[in-house]
Amino acid sequence: MSLDGWLTQGVVTTKIYCRPSCPARPKPENVRVFESPAAARAAGMCACKRCRPDDAAGGAVVRHLDYKAPLDAEALLAFFGARAVPGVEELDGAVFRRSLRLRHGFGVVELRSLVGRIGTRLWLDDARDEDAALARVRAMLDLDADPDPVCDALGRDALMRPLVTAAPGRRVPGCADPDEIAIRAVFGQQVSLAGAATLAGLLVASYGEPLANPVGSVTHVFPTADAIAGAADGAMAMPASRRRAIRALAAALASGDLVLAPDADRRATEDRLLALPGIGPWTASYIAMRALRDNDAFLASDLGVRHAFDRLGLESSPAAAERRSQSWRPYRAYALQHLWGVAS
Repeated sequence: MSLDGWLTQGVVTTKIYCRPSCPARPKPENVRVFESPAAARAAGMCACKRCRPDDAAGGAVVRHLDYKAPLDAEALLAFFGARAVPGVEELDGAVFRRSLRLRHGFGVVELRSLVGRIGTRLWLDDARDEDAALARVRAMLDLDADPDPVCDALGRDALMRPLVTAAPGRRVPGCADPDEIAIRAVFGQQVSLAGAATLAGLLVASYGEPLANPVGSVTHVFPTADAIAGAADGAMAMPASRRRAIRALAAALASGDLVLAPDADRRATEDRLLALPGIGPWTASYIAMRALRDNDAFLASDLGVRHAFDRLGLESSPAAAERRSQSWRPYRAYALQHLWGVAS
């Protein structure tokens, strides 16, 4: 897939900036990479008349987000892609894209891994939402994490040491919208990833709001909690008990009785989740990990954890997994990513 629209190449000797695909081949030592044509122009460069780089982004805003290495960005994008909800998300080759519900309007974000950066391309209804959209991306990809203390802590454990050494760039996937990921966690109970995505896609088709400017197959934003609380049975093809759980969760979110935010009291929030019908420890911990950014969340009863423990030759009951996880505190959510890597 072409890097046109993701990178802008400026040639310091000629003061000309180009698309990456431009037939011109300057010496590498004379090339400087910019995140956009605007950045190249700000550095005093002029557009190449041959490749017309100003047309490459197609009206999107392009930003390059930094992070502290190592980061396995491809694994994170694959994680999101495997769970992509039709109409809201898609993985298109090396690019993951999804819709966003923002304060001033809707938007679509595209993400891809560049060398030492995350390429981020934004289509926004309102430019005032740019900073908020970028903050969502940083949370989704755990870009503000410092991997050193995580690797040091997990590396002291004999079981985790070789896993961390083999894949030190694993991060904890966050989410674009806490309410959305909570609803999707309940959709995912006792079904496959593909099954959960299909069920969520049916809800999106009925109650999601359409984008004025779709990008790829991303056409809608995920429904609000209020819309889901009142959704008809036909939009949720699942057992009645799970529909009741989703409606109760959505109603709590819509009313403000339940607020999912990283700065919330995590213990109190998890207790509130567990008090709702149909939400058990697995669902509450999954929501805590992805919506509350709880680095110590752990899913002892998860099927992937059980498979990983089996492959590692360990007792794999939830009780045994919970006991073994105590030595991974306070980074059990990162340990979980390594276990899922073993299971896959």
